[in-house]
Amino acid sequence: MNQFALAFAPDKLEEAWHVFLTEFPAGLWETLYVTLLSTLFAIVLGLPLGILLVTGDEKGIRPLPKPVMKVLNVVINFLRSVPFLILMVMVIPLTRVIVGTSIGSVASIVPLVVAAFPFVARLVESSLRELDPNIIEMAQSMGSSTMQIIFRVMLPESVPSLVTNFTLAITTILGYTAMSGAMGGGGLGKIAINYGYSRYKYAVLYLAVIVLVLLVQVFQSVGSFLAAKLDKRIKK
Repeated sequence: MNQFALAFAPDKLEEAWHVFLTEFPAGLWETLYVTLLSTLFAIVLGLPLGILLVTGDEKGIRPLPKPVMKVLNVVINFLRSVPFLILMVMVIPLTRVIVGTSIGSVASIVPLVVAAFPFVARLVESSLRELDPNIIEMAQSMGSSTMQIIFRVMLPESVPSLVTNFTLAITTILGYTAMSGAMGGGGLGKIAINYGYSRYKYAVLYLAVIVLVLLVQVFQSVGSFLAAKLDKRIKK
């Protein structure tokens, strides 16, 4: 309790406000562009992978050999099961090859994408599996090709669900960016670790948490709004 009270002493609040004015704008910008870029790259990789998981299934519209699907699922499950901080260490060689360094905001994008794209793939798989099978069967009976079914039936019908799941992905990646601050990443996570934790300026730590929570609320509200707008189903 004493530590909590000290964190909000007048001098500590003044220090926190100074850090907020001088460091938070740049940290917020770094967090936003790292989160958005990582989400974009994760979707670019995860969307086709999720489609493949559904269409390549034994009951899918273009079944793939079982060993191929088995390996694909094992790799995705493996990447999803590794804790993010450990994954950051594991992909340091890859990060250095791609970016040239393993420290900084740009470098954190690589492990963020590696951690997020299997998650996105599973989210896409979940969205596509929610589709009514009769819609796909109708498209097949009309002679539609595999690509036509994917791009004219499956994806358009799944847009509201995909937007909802992509919103979940971006909020998850936002949380990962905060953790990356402990491993040399930038943004609000770095400020929280360097100022709030390492220098015992807990008011800064709490401020960083509040800003991150507000960002999550903004992303979630925008995603929910878009999903509702794009849902063409008749609502009673």
